[in-house]
Parts: sequence; C-alpha cells; structure tokens
Amino acid sequence: MSSLVLLLMGFGTFFLAFNTKNEINRITAMISGTILLIWGLALAPLAFQLLIEIVSVLAAFSVCMRCLGCGYNRD
Repeated sequence: MSSLVLLLMGFGTFFLAFNTKNEINRITAMISGTILLIWGLALAPLAFQLLIEIVSVLAAFSVCMRCLGCGYNRD
C-alpha cells in the first residue's frame, strides 16, 4: 500500500512541476517527484516491477528502431 501512495505522490508532484512557472520550483518538484517514484517502485511488488520494466524496454526499443529507420523501406 505504501508503494501506491509513493507512486501517486510522485506522479502528483510531476503534475505540479509541469504546471508551475518558476524554474527553481519546477526543478525542485522534478527531483522530488523522481525520488518519490524510485521509492515507490522499490517498494512495489515484484510482478509490478517486472511489468514496468518490460513496458519501458519495449517503449525504448520502438523509439530506437524508429529513429534508426530499421524495419522501414528507405526508397
């Protein structure tokens, strides 16, 4: 349960960081949101951690393949 609270606080902090105009407050909110997300993921169950890891690897792989132009015809 504590992992869910930390994850929600991390995402909420990121939302507030994107909505603020002051640069110092935005950087501080991004750093604290990142720390909260890392804590939340560290306390999350193993199945949830594996799901997040698989999704992030697939997302990074699809972006890399699109940037490199692999799999597309270059005519």
